[in-house]
Amino acid sequence: MKSILITGSSGLIGSEVTTFFHNLGHAVHGLDNNQRAVFFGPPGDTRWSQQRLTASLPNFRHHELDIRDRQGILALVQELRPVAIIHTAAQPSHDRAAAIPFDDFDTNAVGTLNLLEAARQFCPESPFIHMSTNKVYGDRPNTIALRELDTRWDYDDPRYSNGIAEDFPIDQSKHSLFGASKVASDVMVQEYGRYFNMPTCCLRGGCLTGPNHSGVELHGFLSYLVRCNLTGKEYSVFGYKGKQVRDNIHSEDVARFIHAFYQTPRSGEVYNLGGGKNNSCSILEAFSLVEEFSGKKQVYTYVEQNRIGDHICYYSDLRKMKEHYPQWDITKTLRQTIGEIVGSWQKRITI
Repeated sequence: MKSILITGSSGLIGSEVTTFFHNLGHAVHGLDNNQRAVFFGPPGDTRWSQQRLTASLPNFRHHELDIRDRQGILALVQELRPVAIIHTAAQPSHDRAAAIPFDDFDTNAVGTLNLLEAARQFCPESPFIHMSTNKVYGDRPNTIALRELDTRWDYDDPRYSNGIAEDFPIDQSKHSLFGASKVASDVMVQEYGRYFNMPTCCLRGGCLTGPNHSGVELHGFLSYLVRCNLTGKEYSVFGYKGKQVRDNIHSEDVARFIHAFYQTPRSGEVYNLGGGKNNSCSILEAFSLVEEFSGKKQVYTYVEQNRIGDHICYYSDLRKMKEHYPQWDITKTLRQTIGEIVGSWQKRITI
């Protein structure tokens, strides 16, 4: 039975990929030490997800290991020699990073380097798939001409009618410390692919979401918004009139693309992995969609101050992904995704 190593296995994407590859017949080794609870407190705790995986997947093995533990990572990869490493662990919040710069960089940049070097030493032919972020583009997308519509901002430049492509510049922009640490890891993953000819890719995610997300205010836009709606908690909208746009992709579609790359890997590749224009929405539009499913009015307050480095409008150009992997496409609509998130939170919380 082939072994797959997945970091951040209790998180949204990690748990989805764990289940996906397990169901294909792989032995899955999940690496997670619940740092999300350290970064975000009890609301970010993912032990429930770890317990769910352990109870339901017989060929899943949990490893309580921090990716910053270089010797621990080297020893584990040497022991397993996995046929793929899927790296989803991270400090994921650009707001939180400013308060914990060393933890942020050590986790995102150094932790990724630890895994890359372990892969180079012990399984250099195994695909290394890295969950990067669209925050590597910094606030450069905000320089694109925009037009204001009733409920959202949109691009007013025909060059971006399909969204942001992978050749969009990442330089000369404000990233947040999180964005900078993810740039470091992103470029290192590319470099190990090109310099050492290893099969690597960076998946620059938009809003990755789904029913297994432990969304908090600082990370997990749709999941946290739904949680606020169901509990009556006031949601804070930071700037841009609530018309800022994100593209949302279901974790299952993320797992499907990761599997496609695993089957036919490339070297040093980059893909903008998001829901695309069809699965994009503004905060105001998200309020309306969630209200349809929950039957509850969204309680929110508006703060006339945008988050540092926040995108006014961002959705991914999916054409490169579809060209390289024509068998892959988005299968979960935005409405389906929101419906699943609402259903999941209704089961997990006392309303």
